[in-house]
Amino acid sequence: MSTIENAYQIAKARFAEIGVDTDAAIFAMAKLPISVHCWQGDDVAGFEMQEGELTGGIQATGNYPGKARTADELRSDLDKAFSLIPGPKRLNLHASYLESEQKVDRNEVKPEHFANWVNWAKQHQIGLDFNPTYFSHPLSNEGTLTHVNPEIRQFWIEHGKACRKVSEYFGKELGTPSVMNIWLPDGMKDITVDKFSPRQHLVESLDQIIHEKIDPKYHIDAVESKLFGIGLESYTAGSNEFYLAYATSRKTALCLDAGHFHPTEVISDKISAVMPFVEHLLLHVSRPVRWDSDHVVLFDDETQNIASEIIRNKLFDRVHIGLDFFDASINRIAAWVIGTRNMKKCLLKALLEPTEKLKKYEHDRDFTSRLALLEEQKSLPWQAVWDQYCLLNEVPVGSRWLDEVRQYEKTVLTKRS
Repeated sequence: MSTIENAYQIAKARFAEIGVDTDAAIFAMAKLPISVHCWQGDDVAGFEMQEGELTGGIQATGNYPGKARTADELRSDLDKAFSLIPGPKRLNLHASYLESEQKVDRNEVKPEHFANWVNWAKQHQIGLDFNPTYFSHPLSNEGTLTHVNPEIRQFWIEHGKACRKVSEYFGKELGTPSVMNIWLPDGMKDITVDKFSPRQHLVESLDQIIHEKIDPKYHIDAVESKLFGIGLESYTAGSNEFYLAYATSRKTALCLDAGHFHPTEVISDKISAVMPFVEHLLLHVSRPVRWDSDHVVLFDDETQNIASEIIRNKLFDRVHIGLDFFDASINRIAAWVIGTRNMKKCLLKALLEPTEKLKKYEHDRDFTSRLALLEEQKSLPWQAVWDQYCLLNEVPVGSRWLDEVRQYEKTVLTKRS
């Protein structure tokens, strides 16, 4: 028996003392796929064959060498990252990651432009999620679905409709529903007089986009709010209140992004607040440092609290976990691996909590025992369970994965100009 397996047996016995079955926790991880975001690998550039910088408040900071320049390079990088991350995964794509030999405008996006991604997903036996791309386009500079010009609004409505067809295609081909998330950066930099009209336009535009019914076993609509963005500091049409009302009234999924709220707000506290009113919740787990800066996810208190809310309330089938960060200051594959493994660590640690015992203490008003057990369990050997989980999934244990990333960087990434 290996050192890792020996440590696991000891940990298993320790957790059994507080009524936790570690084997069952490991088994439950199979129900919790993480949707890994493609845009970490190329700094949100996409493959549309068009020139121009990122707009809409999107920024990828850093210039670490070796970013993906083509879809094939991006898939190769994802292959490496996925080989180092244990358990089930998905991939989250933006519309701007289409593949075509001719330029395709946003309102002309079709399923065929993502056939290579579907074939790749089938090889990995994973699902795909999707996002319309409402930024970095000549017609997005002054708004999209809220634009004062109805012709420009119609262009972006057609983009949303086209993207739903792509998302449905993913669901039909891969046998798992694709969650399609709508986020747009429409707003204003300075004092805004008319905040109502753009929001009326946004309601009308969204209603047109989702008008056609699509079977939820193939496709799920989601809408995502934001507090502010660079160049949109004073007013964002798609605020939290707007999209919470829209999602509950239109029966779409609601997306909560960890970086899209005031600095003292956390999305972990919002999960139980919105779940009585929405059927599906999409999470974009990120790490805001001073604003929506999309740093790599850490094994920190908030990520653990997010995981605990999902596990404690048995929301396996209603909460969809996605990641959303793009750090170009470090090796991009390492960023994927660090962030995704941390999210999975938090989920496994949450599964190792004696939740029913803690709830009983709480319901019995025994707050002393509740606090004591919450604190004592923090020092139990959960890391040994994580190592066993990695071993069972045939991925490197501990930081050994970094050796593979460094070798890939040496043989592949450094050769990219």
